[in-house]
Amino acid sequence: MRRYAAAEPVADVRSKSAHDRWQEAVKIRQEWLDHGLSTQPADRRTVEHSLTAIYARISRPKPRFEWVDSPYKAIPLVAGLPTLDQLYGWIRDPHPRGTPPLAGDLAMIESQLRGALSAGVSHSDPELSPVRRGKRGEPWPELPPPKALDAGVPLGVVLHQGIRTALHRSLAHGFRIPIRGTLPGGGPLPACWYGQQDAAWVAYYDALHRLGLASYGPDELEHLGHWAALVRSCGWWWPGEDVCVVVDRPEMIRTEPVPGTWHDEVRLRRGGVRYRDGWHPLLA
Repeated sequence: MRRYAAAEPVADVRSKSAHDRWQEAVKIRQEWLDHGLSTQPADRRTVEHSLTAIYARISRPKPRFEWVDSPYKAIPLVAGLPTLDQLYGWIRDPHPRGTPPLAGDLAMIESQLRGALSAGVSHSDPELSPVRRGKRGEPWPELPPPKALDAGVPLGVVLHQGIRTALHRSLAHGFRIPIRGTLPGGGPLPACWYGQQDAAWVAYYDALHRLGLASYGPDELEHLGHWAALVRSCGWWWPGEDVCVVVDRPEMIRTEPVPGTWHDEVRLRRGGVRYRDGWHPLLA
């Protein structure tokens, strides 16, 4: 298995048409969807190595890693960690008193990485701002990719729709949001990252690089490689100053196609996930 696909040399694309590149992109998207739905046990050594490297980027020492078999088991261990609303409070005025939480620093360097990767894209990156058409600035339509390309939709827009947006629909709306909604607590849960279900943005920038449509510097490739390793290797994780709580991947995932889509989008079936401790959330 390729460990750092994002660091592979870009392809020679001088003779490739937009349709050829799209066909390659479909294969790359499937690779990342497979990671997003993997039921293999977590690669704990790789996860701890990459999380330690990411912590080091915000000048934090290696944490102690607390592994659990399901998000349900993680909830008692992450009490007191900041919620997403609390993290947003640190970018508003006036700031809360005290030291900014570690999760906020992680979110900042992740955002900076995405900005640096977008800067290396050879076309106007829809990830930064919507790409419009015509004098009225209308959004490009979402069409089946071959028809979209034949209709003049830019390849960059088709790739963003067909990789970034499609994987987000499958892994966020189709998986992590429903599962998160079954967790106990009633109020907002602490902010976390989703490991394998964070594949959408990683896959998007990896695909652009492998298709020869983006060029990244060595530091960006190394940093992206660590986030890619987490997607390939573990489930959800909650970062704390001293302890990082990491969830193993489920032992069973069953999905079904989302009707009316053309990017192989999927969603969990009812009762379609079971974790290694037996937690079997019932979805609405």
